[in-house]
Amino acid sequence: MNRNWVYGLLAIAVPVAIWLNVSPRKNGNPAIAKQTANLQPRDVPEMPWQAPDSNSIPHTAAGDQVRYGRDLIARTSYYFGPKGKVAHISNGMNCQNCHLAAGTKPWGNNYSAVASTYPRYRDRSGTVESIEKRVNDCLERSLNGKPLDSNSREMRAIVAYMHWLGANVEKGKKPLGVGISSLKSLNRPADPEKGKIVFAEKCGLCHGADGAGQPDTITNVGYLYPPLWGPGSYNIGAGLYRLSRMAGYVKDNMPYGVSHGNSQLTDEQAWDVAAFINAQPRPDKDLSKDWPKIDAKPMDYPFGPYADTFSAQQHKFGPFDPIQQAKAGRKN
Repeated sequence: MNRNWVYGLLAIAVPVAIWLNVSPRKNGNPAIAKQTANLQPRDVPEMPWQAPDSNSIPHTAAGDQVRYGRDLIARTSYYFGPKGKVAHISNGMNCQNCHLAAGTKPWGNNYSAVASTYPRYRDRSGTVESIEKRVNDCLERSLNGKPLDSNSREMRAIVAYMHWLGANVEKGKKPLGVGISSLKSLNRPADPEKGKIVFAEKCGLCHGADGAGQPDTITNVGYLYPPLWGPGSYNIGAGLYRLSRMAGYVKDNMPYGVSHGNSQLTDEQAWDVAAFINAQPRPDKDLSKDWPKIDAKPMDYPFGPYADTFSAQQHKFGPFDPIQQAKAGRKN
């Protein structure tokens, strides 16, 4: 038999044999078909959201607007602080002091779902809120400042940046890694005294023993590490003044350099240090218009009136499970 002819047969037969053994034909081996089905893309584990590369921002007028918005988030104090270039309307903190890495860090209070979920109804205001309203809430609460004109160049740039960040997030969806982690509640009140020890060991080096932060002495604008209490910090209306928010935030992000799944704190330490931080004095704010439907107040909102009989102290420090259970009972 001609050797070349034999090689030709083998070249055809071997791939066919392989195909017959591995291809999940309609009437083929159900075990193989099931195994193959288990490898479909829809079953691949979801990966945490990753921000687009800032180097990909186009060099156009629209791209310049996005870059300006990013800079406003990263260097808010330069534009809006006590010595601000545009206005003097904030306490000197930067937006990225709370929304880490200019709002791009997974589980770092990022902006990944802003464009995909706004406008949306929020219980805190009892209204449907725009992105502009949400940005101004941060300015008035976390930066203890004043709102921007929604049509200002700066607000339009911030909104453009948030749309650019969330351009690949499906409308109505929240990707993995959005916002802040929710920690399992403690079966006891969070303890500020225990938290004071954690703060001294893990936080004081950067934020100062007095919680006043470290000013940026290179640029003389804003903070290298922001104040956690005192007149220069966020006020009582800020989201991080709620214990669950602060606990989840520090668990995944503090001390500086840690990340989700790579924490230096236990859950108990995170709850306790959050309790210590939020037990310290900070600016006041009129909250009379917040949570118009009192039954919608979160378990850890520390200001009454409440739809339950639990004290303001328990609403501030916990334990929170009994509050949640009572709320579920009322709904049933």
